[in-house]
Amino acid sequence: MGERRIQIITNGDVEINVVIEGEGPLIVCVHGWPELWYSWRHQMSYFAARGYTVAAIDVRGYGGSSCPHPVADYTLSAITSDVAAVIGALSDEPAIVLGHDWGAPIAWNTARFHPDVVRAAAGLSVPYRPVGPVSALELWKTMFTDQGKFFYQVYFQDEGVAEAELGADSLKSVRQIYFSASGDAHGADFVRDKPHGAKLLDGLPDPDPFPAWATPEDLALYADAFDRVGWRGGLNRYRAQPLDADELGSLPDNTIKQPAAFIGGELDVVRQFVEGFDPYEAAGQHCDDFRGTTVVPGAGHWVQQEAPEATNEALGAFFDTL
Repeated sequence: MGERRIQIITNGDVEINVVIEGEGPLIVCVHGWPELWYSWRHQMSYFAARGYTVAAIDVRGYGGSSCPHPVADYTLSAITSDVAAVIGALSDEPAIVLGHDWGAPIAWNTARFHPDVVRAAAGLSVPYRPVGPVSALELWKTMFTDQGKFFYQVYFQDEGVAEAELGADSLKSVRQIYFSASGDAHGADFVRDKPHGAKLLDGLPDPDPFPAWATPEDLALYADAFDRVGWRGGLNRYRAQPLDADELGSLPDNTIKQPAAFIGGELDVVRQFVEGFDPYEAAGQHCDDFRGTTVVPGAGHWVQQEAPEATNEALGAFFDTL
């Protein structure tokens, strides 16, 4: 691990906590839910040693970044502007942007809406699909809620409910969520069949010991951050999806122009949301310069933490094509 430094970068009234390692061309890393900049620790050290500046952000709503209260402050347009501000503050040249989970749509759409500052984009776990005029929440409600079934994104919509459940014991919540969506659980527990009206953690195992890819110290770092700032900010990204549909859903020219790549775990829960549909198979459908999909055997949703060597190898191969 090289020397890491912290920089606070402002975007209007929002402060973004950025952890930086290395010197050279810029890579910006964007985490998902419920994570932090720390999710990219393995990539930071690896690519810093190979001559890059690697900057991993706390997305607004998390960790050391601003956590505004209104749902409207968590739209894709708002958060992509944060990423563009970070790039502008750290580099005079366009950056490579990496995103995982919710960070993947943020990375993809930063490339789309701020093309002058993005050299290339790679998404982990979530392939690029343009925002449509109908929110994905409507699909989930039709597929799950209307059938009397639980779906986590629908559960997150009632403000304060998930916050109370997850915040009652942040460390346990992190353990249960991370394990249940990992390759160790085959991702199946996170989408287990339970009725609408259930809570997120109902039925999720709490492993002891936790798999070796996350140490007790790693898990405590995440949990401590949620205890400090709460869970609302991350949940608001899910709540802002209808606002994204209204703002972005009818815009033209919705493909990614820059070189793009996708990496995902073989056992990722994202592949299990819709029976008979594997989003991995269409990962390059809306990318004009798609340079390939890498599926990491045995890994689940947290692919860059569960399988850092394979993830770094795939990212490095993509970078070599640029």
